[in-house]
Amino acid sequence: MKILKSLKLFVLLLFVVPVYLSAQKTFEKQFDVKANEKLVIDLETGASIKVEGWNKNIVSAVAEVGGRNKEEVEFNFEKTSYGVEITSEYLYRDENYNSKIELKVMVPNKFNVDFKTMGGNVELLGVEGKLEGTTMGGSIDLKNLKGYLDIKTMGGSIELTNSEVDGNVETMGGSILVEDVIGDVNASSMGGKVIQKNVKSSKKSVGKEIDISTMGGSINIDEALHGANIKTMGGKISVNKVKQFLKAETMGGDIYVKEADAWIKAKTMGGDVEVKLNCDPKTDDRDVELISMHGDVTLYVPSNFSMDLDIEIRYSEDDEDEVDIVSDFNIKEEVTEDSKKSHWNKTMILHGSASLNGGKNKVEIKTVNGRVYLKKI
Repeated sequence: MKILKSLKLFVLLLFVVPVYLSAQKTFEKQFDVKANEKLVIDLETGASIKVEGWNKNIVSAVAEVGGRNKEEVEFNFEKTSYGVEITSEYLYRDENYNSKIELKVMVPNKFNVDFKTMGGNVELLGVEGKLEGTTMGGSIDLKNLKGYLDIKTMGGSIELTNSEVDGNVETMGGSILVEDVIGDVNASSMGGKVIQKNVKSSKKSVGKEIDISTMGGSINIDEALHGANIKTMGGKISVNKVKQFLKAETMGGDIYVKEADAWIKAKTMGGDVEVKLNCDPKTDDRDVELISMHGDVTLYVPSNFSMDLDIEIRYSEDDEDEVDIVSDFNIKEEVTEDSKKSHWNKTMILHGSASLNGGKNKVEIKTVNGRVYLKKI
């Protein structure tokens, strides 16, 4: 009989103990607030955060804590003079804490948010206000927002969609997607591609140039109607449409500009450059400078575009068959020897020049061991 009871107790513990150990610890709180107040989140423990707007003047917060060290996690919810503050900490200092924390907060549709978490994904949905924050390691999803952004992650991707915002988004190690956005948003990545689709300046603003940089990824721009300053340390640059001006530079990739009514400076250290200039042929503020350190360069211009043309192709004698100027315009060509002598091989320069239709716009094209194509449209 005793053996049977012991066996029943063992079976009971076998099922009950794991359930107890895996159960989550919950913190929950609600506050009455006013629209346009502020939510401050400061999580020393780290956590995934989701903040979503709703049609109530209430802040409702729920934190779910699991993992081996859930009992050492403490949350504090406080009503303040500016709104609501949520903080978390570990009760004891230990570098080997193991916990899984999720914080979900509902706020009024019009509310300001300022968050800081030591690690975790972040979602901001359906909120209008000043939205700021940093996560030390996680992706950020920003959707259906209005107002001003200043958002950063130290190691994850950022997606900003279906929003009407100005500001900045930055990641130290991931990609950035900005899509279906009205406003002026600067995007910066230290190690990922940056894509912009269907982004337009607000009707309330005069418009601001696009400023995008990444240390290691491609950049894809849909429209830059107020100019663009684009730089990547290692990837392709693609621009569908640009006006006013374009400064584009990559250390290792192609540059493609499908339609430009702008002055242009484009440079790549290792790729092709292709630009289509679609502007008033009589304009006098559409200078073009295209440089490739090793690749072909193609420029399309209106047939009656006014330009002062200067083409320079440097090449070694061994690569003479790889260089050429192919032009729909009558230009003067000349081959000279580079004055800077090379110990190993003679360097030559193929020059092309012309003053066409009045020569109002300066067009400079330079490449090394490549071809230049000048086409009429």
